[in-house]
Amino acid sequence: MFTKAFRVKSNTAIKGSDRRKLRAEVTAAFPSIGAEQVSELVPGKEELNVVKLYAHKGDAVTVYVSGGNPILFELERNLYPTVYTLWSYPDLLPTFTTWPPVLEKLAGGADLMLPGVVVPPAGLPQVQKGDLCAITLVGNRAPIAIGVAVMSTPEMLASGLKGKGITVLHTYQDHLWKFGDKSAPPSIAPLALDPPDLSEEKDSVQVDLVLQEDVRHLHLKGEEEGNEEAPQLCEEESQSEATENTSTEGQNQDTMGSKTLAEQMDVLLQQCFLLALKSRVKKADLPLLTSTFLGSHMFSCCPEGQQLDIKKSSYRKLSKFLQHMQREQIVQVKELSKGVESIVAVDWKHPRITSLVLAELSPTSQPVQEGSSEQPYHPPDIHSLYCVPASMTLLFQESGHRKGSFLEGSEVRKVIINYAKRNDLVDADNKNLVKLDPILSDCLLEKNEQHTVLTLPWDSLLTRCLDKLQSAYQVTFPGQEPIVRKGKICPIDITLAQRAANKKVTVVRNLEAYGLDPYSVAAILQQRCQASTTVSPAPGAKDSLQVQIQGNQVSHLGRLLIDEYQLPRKHVQGLEKAPKPGKKK
Repeated sequence: MFTKAFRVKSNTAIKGSDRRKLRAEVTAAFPSIGAEQVSELVPGKEELNVVKLYAHKGDAVTVYVSGGNPILFELERNLYPTVYTLWSYPDLLPTFTTWPPVLEKLAGGADLMLPGVVVPPAGLPQVQKGDLCAITLVGNRAPIAIGVAVMSTPEMLASGLKGKGITVLHTYQDHLWKFGDKSAPPSIAPLALDPPDLSEEKDSVQVDLVLQEDVRHLHLKGEEEGNEEAPQLCEEESQSEATENTSTEGQNQDTMGSKTLAEQMDVLLQQCFLLALKSRVKKADLPLLTSTFLGSHMFSCCPEGQQLDIKKSSYRKLSKFLQHMQREQIVQVKELSKGVESIVAVDWKHPRITSLVLAELSPTSQPVQEGSSEQPYHPPDIHSLYCVPASMTLLFQESGHRKGSFLEGSEVRKVIINYAKRNDLVDADNKNLVKLDPILSDCLLEKNEQHTVLTLPWDSLLTRCLDKLQSAYQVTFPGQEPIVRKGKICPIDITLAQRAANKKVTVVRNLEAYGLDPYSVAAILQQRCQASTTVSPAPGAKDSLQVQIQGNQVSHLGRLLIDEYQLPRKHVQGLEKAPKPGKKK
């Protein structure tokens, strides 16, 4: 949370009443701490400041500073100790221990992965999902980070200590630590049951394995947070891994007897890719949307009993995998329309394709014939969202959101309710009414209402808020990262047009937005309707194609899009133009 510089909004001395309130909150949040220790932590007469700041992602945080050091911080009404406080009270929280080299990764924004946790002789501390935890290094009980448990202790053990264990909030060496005197952790001797400091040889092998997973996690987290430094770090680390861990992997290969999950998925991914190119894709299909290639071709080439999941491969994303295949000169990929990539060329003479023996394919890997019950196309998951405009920023910033933030309707409702309760705006006499403070008035009222409307019912308040936000949507194609855009997604548009000699044609537009390849749809309709089809640029739409079919073929389109492809009816307009029973097309 504090890996990047934050912005300080205010820095004021705490009031006497707020000081007493803070003591009560500390006692409630940390029951193990005694009254004397609470008085030491929150002194009665010494200077204590309240600093309100915004973290780099927009989170609103309150920090309490005593003696020049931040001692506590509050986020969404939850109180957390800083490393400065934990150095004075190292037993305040359940503690997980990791290896010293992992500190650099945690300070850089990574979470603590379970393979990096050192299990003491007494076992792991007992925690529940969501519990606050401290993180220490082998050989020193002084905590160097705090975070929240992602799962309970039994779940950690059941997972075989794999995956993410603790979501890290604050670390030694981050910007919150730099807000204090920047002192180093004290040396606190381990308890008798703590693990001893192991030999360098065992330590280095274990740490190598831990850092591999931490680096991969840091890369993912850096992409989510827009951290430009994390991917660069991962590239450097991956290069060093290739040289430093060759011997480790070689030694472990014989004992493991199998490849890692990522390596197995890489093999399956390349197998399905090559099978799809050789057995399903023809030159006439190009250009082919990458999402269509994945959903309609690669998934269908997956052997029976196996499941293709790009996120579990080392590539993580379809675009990165296809970039790798492009470097091998198997395919050529281009962005024909904004944000939408297509395969525009395939080298079917490439040795990796020609050497493939189709006779060895399993039945499920064979091309799906027209009329079979299998439906290789997987429709995208589409969600409506709301985007915070500049005019509504003041209302949402208390909840950690800023201009351009995307929220679901339920999240908007939660923000408004919390804002009203936090600022005591619920009418004491009528709980159904909300008093309008200056921020609510400016954000929700029209100019002629500013001095006349003083309260609003809850439903009217929420409706007005939703109306003032910008429309947005999120589209998630199978095996790909979600795509979020402003505005409303345009439906697939089916229209009828009159051509020469009074002939009707059916025109379909906007198939690409739903991961459908216009050329593939045209080929299917040509066979089913026994009518000529053409694909041409859509008028008035840049880099978009339309399919034209001779005659009124709306019924065939309805069966294909709604019944087979399982697209929601609300995303297809024009189905009412289908010919009535008994009426000539």
